[in-house]
Amino acid sequence: MKLLFLPGINSWRSYTAKARVYDAFVKAKRNTPAYRDFMRSQHFSRPSFSGLIPNIHEIPVTDKEGYVKKYAMSDRCVDGRIATKGVVIDESSGSSGTATNWARGKKERNVNGRFIRFGIRNLFGNDPIFFINAFALGSWATGINITMSCVTFSRIKSPGPDRQKIVNTIRQFGKAYRYIIMGYPPFLKLLVDDADIDWHAYDISFIFGGESMSEGLRDYLRSRGIRHIYSSFGASDLELNIAAENDYTISLRQLLGRNARLRERVIKYPGALPMLFQFNPADFLIETSASGELIISICRPGYLAPKIRYNIHDRGQVIQVKELLTILHELQIPEEEYQRPQTDLPLLLHYGRADMTVAFFGSNISPTDIQEAIAGLPEFLQSVHSFCMTTTEDADGGKQFIVSMELHRSQAEAGQVLSPQAFFDQLSRINQDFREARRMLAGGGQAILELHEFGNGPFTNADMRIKARYLY
Repeated sequence: MKLLFLPGINSWRSYTAKARVYDAFVKAKRNTPAYRDFMRSQHFSRPSFSGLIPNIHEIPVTDKEGYVKKYAMSDRCVDGRIATKGVVIDESSGSSGTATNWARGKKERNVNGRFIRFGIRNLFGNDPIFFINAFALGSWATGINITMSCVTFSRIKSPGPDRQKIVNTIRQFGKAYRYIIMGYPPFLKLLVDDADIDWHAYDISFIFGGESMSEGLRDYLRSRGIRHIYSSFGASDLELNIAAENDYTISLRQLLGRNARLRERVIKYPGALPMLFQFNPADFLIETSASGELIISICRPGYLAPKIRYNIHDRGQVIQVKELLTILHELQIPEEEYQRPQTDLPLLLHYGRADMTVAFFGSNISPTDIQEAIAGLPEFLQSVHSFCMTTTEDADGGKQFIVSMELHRSQAEAGQVLSPQAFFDQLSRINQDFREARRMLAGGGQAILELHEFGNGPFTNADMRIKARYLY
């Protein structure tokens, strides 16, 4: 595992990744019925070579709509069958539609578990840890796989997103343990805000996934007593632990937030700050499409259902640490403003779902933009539990952009002091295209903020166990 951190060998990692993907392509085309048929439908035989390096970018792209939903699960597995034992069937949360089933074999689960253990030890050291799994349980991919992975090297309790059970666990086991609570950001914030517990009195850290977290929200949770807060990037379509935050990537993201010149040199897409991760390119070959969407190939051997050039329809970019250090040097940014990296593994900038934006008078507004605007206004951050957004047209064809916010149970009266003007001003500072759209609109009445009591309006029957639906 320590080979993961060796500096100066990213060229070797890149070559290894392409060789592994090519090997996976040849085997899948021969042994996986769905992939073989898909390649036939694309009239594709095999990629060309540039010397000894296969041109992986020539291989047709797969995704959920054009590949996963088109073929039966068994046909997407090696030899066209699902093994009779050692296979776990889980499903995605279905936050963007109907949940999709996925099959994971024993070998791939064991490998992923070892890397999760390695990542945890790298962040938190070797002292014993008490994990509390607050991800959705049952058949959902994250909850079931996190439990199986962590139990191999630590103690874990899996109450799911049940606040009272989590609080009872912490109280009963007491202050002698080092806790890591894992879950979605909205639930973790709700847990901190609503639980009758002194978080400062315990050694508690968070690991979150499923969506982004603004630096404002990270600072807020730390101020409430949470020791460390890290994110892991994954996708139920592919693997649950593709890339991860560390102290270096967090310091870079914070530096991007306060240095406009650096943002201009690094950031490709307008709006809120992207999440910033590091990943091992020998395990995951990450490319970017012409439209900025991430195309990911799993390079590890032994996967039950091969994933080759799979588009998860997330927007992102990859940048090498050496390239970023050059930019920092050119901008004369002193090393004291960010942490030095442990490794030169490449950086993944993740902007969020490409298909989770709303269009409003030429601007594209994402849930991450809304989240960062909320985090930048203390009165909103303390009062708002969740949000969603939509665009509508009135009887005369006039377009409206509506942001609906769900207030915490204890903050029903807070809506009286939450200013729509302050919120949309903050959103304008984050998203320059939205700022220009507002300038075009007389009166600004087309941007509307709606406040709802907890569990009412578009938040009625919201399922806390799964990722929030930010579009309605």
